[in-house]
Amino acid sequence: MQKVVSRDGTTIAYEKAGDGPPIVLLNGSFRDHTIFDALVPELTPYCTTYVYDRRGRGESGDAPAYEVAREIEDLEAVIEAAGGSAVVFAGSSGANLAIEAALAGAPITKLALHEPFYRVDGFPKPPWNVAKTLRVLMEQDRRQEAVEYFLGSFLGLTPDTVAQWRKGPIWAVNEANAHTLAYDVKICGDCTVPADRLAGYRTETLVLNSSGTSEWLRAAAQATAAALPNARCLELPGSWHRIDMDVLGRTLAEFATA
Repeated sequence: MQKVVSRDGTTIAYEKAGDGPPIVLLNGSFRDHTIFDALVPELTPYCTTYVYDRRGRGESGDAPAYEVAREIEDLEAVIEAAGGSAVVFAGSSGANLAIEAALAGAPITKLALHEPFYRVDGFPKPPWNVAKTLRVLMEQDRRQEAVEYFLGSFLGLTPDTVAQWRKGPIWAVNEANAHTLAYDVKICGDCTVPADRLAGYRTETLVLNSSGTSEWLRAAAQATAAALPNARCLELPGSWHRIDMDVLGRTLAEFATA
């Protein structure tokens, strides 16, 4: 992987592929750049893709203390490597991070978001002490419990669903990156859609959700789009929190190159 150095000196690892206008892909909780392995080939005939490991994951470095502002600077460093401005696509808590970066003035030419982690009226918010509980679990190196707690308390997955996840092939990655869950919780704050702040953001934005996702994620996507003056919301075929990859690739390529 190639490397850039963020403003605080942290090394951020990224990969570049394809030809065309630049698009930076920003992942959510748990994952590193490999979450986009199936999406990149869908985009590279039309775009130059930049995928990177967020700090604390994969081949990227980290810092002793976490601040959301440092992650915004990481994204800006990757955008600088992409030529100084770029389309950004982000999902899950990564979408919350991309929104914060956009509102902070990151040079994003277009913004595409997949199901940001907000909770609108009618859907209960996560417990107020999620971040503290995760910190305690990680201090005791109880990584499996931290992952299970995040999935249940923050994402609202049932114990049976969490048990199925535990049997899956990427559970080891979940545990390896469990220390970054507190980062994502801090990014999401109180999970309220920042409607007043979004009202002043006029860059073209596409907000996506899948047809098979949770009602709270669908409502979050719709509320995010409604708060933005230059946004549209689009539902695409898919399962829980996942859009069919060929459809997602085609949609993002059209959005990025239009």
